[in-house]
Amino acid sequence: MQVVGLSELFAAMEGMAARLNVATRTATVQASHLLEREIKQQLSTSSHAKGTPTPSSPGDPPSLITGTLRRSISVKGPHPLGMGRWEAEIGPTAVYGRIQELGGVTGRGGATVLPPRPYVQPAFEKLAASGALTRLYHSAWRRAISRH
Repeated sequence: MQVVGLSELFAAMEGMAARLNVATRTATVQASHLLEREIKQQLSTSSHAKGTPTPSSPGDPPSLITGTLRRSISVKGPHPLGMGRWEAEIGPTAVYGRIQELGGVTGRGGATVLPPRPYVQPAFEKLAASGALTRLYHSAWRRAISRH
């Protein structure tokens, strides 16, 4: 990139900022859907017939019974938070999704205690540890910066 004067410098910097903003949004979309797939994979690790005891141990993802929880995993967004900042929400819409992830008390009069069976956090940790999320953003930013 060759810049001749101050106004050209400002225009070039504004163009780069706009490209980086688009790149960040694109990477957020890709990362969101990658995480959605990994969460659904976590929810596919074990299964059992309806009405039979769950084979998943506390601390492991819940076992697949009907597939409702897995089908409820969706992506909302991304939504802008400001220049170069985007967020997306990835998670279940099934009402029991949160108690499966975090555990808690349920049932009539709080008679049942469900231990945590996390599936969202392990999916995120797996992708973060693999570097997949970082690579998505770095690649998008590299392309945005190298275009002139």
